[in-house]
Amino acid sequence: MSIDRHYRREMRKKKRRKRILFFLVIPMILIAFSVAGYGAFLYKKAETVFSNSYTNLDGREKSDKREKEVNPEVDNVSILFIGVDESDTRNYGGKTRSDALMLATLNEKEKTVKLVSIPRDSYVYIPEVGYETKINHAHYFGGPKATIETVEETLDIPVDYYVKMNFYAFMDVIDALNGINVEVPYEFYEKDAEDKTNAIHLKPGKQKLNGEEALALARTRKLDNDIERGKRQQEILKAIMKKAVSANSISKYDDIIEAIGSNMETNMTFDEMKALTSYGLSGKLQLDTLSLAGADDYIDGTYYWSLDEESVDETSEKLKEHLDLKEDFSMDSSQEDNTDSLE
Repeated sequence: MSIDRHYRREMRKKKRRKRILFFLVIPMILIAFSVAGYGAFLYKKAETVFSNSYTNLDGREKSDKREKEVNPEVDNVSILFIGVDESDTRNYGGKTRSDALMLATLNEKEKTVKLVSIPRDSYVYIPEVGYETKINHAHYFGGPKATIETVEETLDIPVDYYVKMNFYAFMDVIDALNGINVEVPYEFYEKDAEDKTNAIHLKPGKQKLNGEEALALARTRKLDNDIERGKRQQEILKAIMKKAVSANSISKYDDIIEAIGSNMETNMTFDEMKALTSYGLSGKLQLDTLSLAGADDYIDGTYYWSLDEESVDETSEKLKEHLDLKEDFSMDSSQEDNTDSLE
């Protein structure tokens, strides 16, 4: 590792930015509870780290779309992942936009997860300001609370929990895992985490990527669009999860927890996080990915992603069924899930 890169890593640790892909919490806590002796050490460390990440979101005890508070140990729940557009060269303070939005629903009985990527340029109604604009502006206007309200308005789905992270942070986790195997769809050049132009050069094909390279693949959209970008982010997330739950990664969990530090913000308590370990106890984690169809659009000279109302409705119905919010649900067989089993 170069001196400059090592220095940046150390500076990021000192700044203790709120950053991490939350679903890594599931396999990490799973290992902490499952591995005798070594697991006891990880459990105590995880308890300290994750408890410090808890934030009471302005007294929000439950979603307005819920009749009562949920308990992930017995209830189906939803989690919104908010990746903010922030790095060492993009220090915007509290006025940051969301760079990635993913909503996950977790079915407690089936032990399955559905994950939908929401394009950052989606033209939606933002309750915080009372008008329509890009969904990634919601965080700028009112932080996680405004983002949650906007997603609930768009998909008509309760958002029970949120996790806010700096999307760049997963570099540290990927490097702690000694890289991940991902399919690169085409040759491209992309800036690095510090916005140095064309610093990353990748060629097409299945290959092992380090943190910087995976970040470049996750953020690029020069040769396609936000829908394909969202799909790539989902595939990267799957690759991280698959590597993290493998037996060969057990010894790296201490390093991964160190990479996380207290750099995560969430309204989940440690006890609520512990309830999620049941999703991995079988040794497999089934993750179904969904996309929101739409089309390129321009309004007053500004680019937007115009969501297809039928696609939004179909996705909403699927998520409601997964959460058992709609008993008389009838799925449209024309839309298929992209289902993978993570072993």
